[in-house]
Amino acid sequence: MTLLGIIQYILGLGPTVMLPLSITIIGLIFGQGFKKAFKSGITIGIGFVGINLVIGLLVNSLGPAAQAMVTRFGLHLTVIDGGWPSAAAATWASPVATIIIPLALVVNLIMIATKTTKTMNIDIWNYWHFAAAGATIYVLTHGNWILSIAAAVIYEIVVLKVADWTAPMVQEFYGLDGISLPTGSTASFAPLGILIGKGVSKIPGIKNLHADPDTIQKRMGIFGEPMMMGVVLGAVLGILAGYDLGKVLQIGMSMGGVMLLLPRMVKIIMEGLIPVSESVREFLQKRFAGRELHIGLDAALSVGHPAVMATALILVPITILLAIILPGNRVLPFGDLASIPFFIAFIVGASRGNIVHSVITGTILMALSLYMATDFAGVYTQMIQQAHFQMPEGASQMTNFDTGGNLFNWIVLKLGELIS
Repeated sequence: MTLLGIIQYILGLGPTVMLPLSITIIGLIFGQGFKKAFKSGITIGIGFVGINLVIGLLVNSLGPAAQAMVTRFGLHLTVIDGGWPSAAAATWASPVATIIIPLALVVNLIMIATKTTKTMNIDIWNYWHFAAAGATIYVLTHGNWILSIAAAVIYEIVVLKVADWTAPMVQEFYGLDGISLPTGSTASFAPLGILIGKGVSKIPGIKNLHADPDTIQKRMGIFGEPMMMGVVLGAVLGILAGYDLGKVLQIGMSMGGVMLLLPRMVKIIMEGLIPVSESVREFLQKRFAGRELHIGLDAALSVGHPAVMATALILVPITILLAIILPGNRVLPFGDLASIPFFIAFIVGASRGNIVHSVITGTILMALSLYMATDFAGVYTQMIQQAHFQMPEGASQMTNFDTGGNLFNWIVLKLGELIS
């Protein structure tokens, strides 16, 4: 097997295998004994297994409901939202992708050494977002490696700077001490989202509207608890999908389960992460005395917050409605509807959990994302075809929100069109 084949095989194992391996190696590098490093890696891996199971429950419940809503409202849109899994798979199939992992790690270390970032990004799986920018330029420039790698590196640098910028909010609002979240898609929705959110918070009448999980729970008692909010919002989605009573109750229970279980999975991850983060912090403080440094991890750590999930569940039918009414939109939302919690994590955090402001901001952002994803469809379809994936029946093109509908990658697209 070639080196490329070995790397692609390891990547194909996914984050639940890659994270324990990388955490164990990182723990050893930063002075942990093998026993502690291995235990931390396995604990974090199990936490992500749990998160993936819960997100799988979310996807398996939300996906069919969204499709039923689309069918019920008679949508006929020809660009299919293939979701982030199709984007990740197409990215790793790109010739430039495998060089991005070691290069991104080197760039991160150089930035720490030169004090241009405070984030040590150990979320290696999500380096694929940087590689996606490179793959985009590779398609547009018909195989220009230099420009493709430059795009990936610039994307990484910008994401790390956003992670630094949002770290205080992440640590205070989400209670993730010493952590930042340099996930490419989450960071890409932050600048516009936080800016729009600030504007929303100053609109007369709206600025005084406030609803966060704690406030809702105080006013509504048991029905304001996160799991009960999930049950209610899930049932509403089932009704909008035209489900019968049995299915309405099933999706309600599934969403209630998601709201209750996700935060508990995050606690398991933090249990494994704390010993590693302490070792990394001690190592770096010895060599970078007095420096404030953060451990960069997957934004999945934030999506379990009740305000994030409540906002995301409300935005699902809103996004489908936007697809119907927005002139010029050609995207049929589907695959990435379950990824909305990742897109809005920083928006909810910046609004300090205000669900009203977050929903308004998220609505504006998803409208813009639909247009960006529509514009990205041509190149995204070429990436899919380059990876030899079969197009869904009835679709003329594919796109997604995670890659095609985020601001940073859309800017990469526009720059690539200028130089190609």
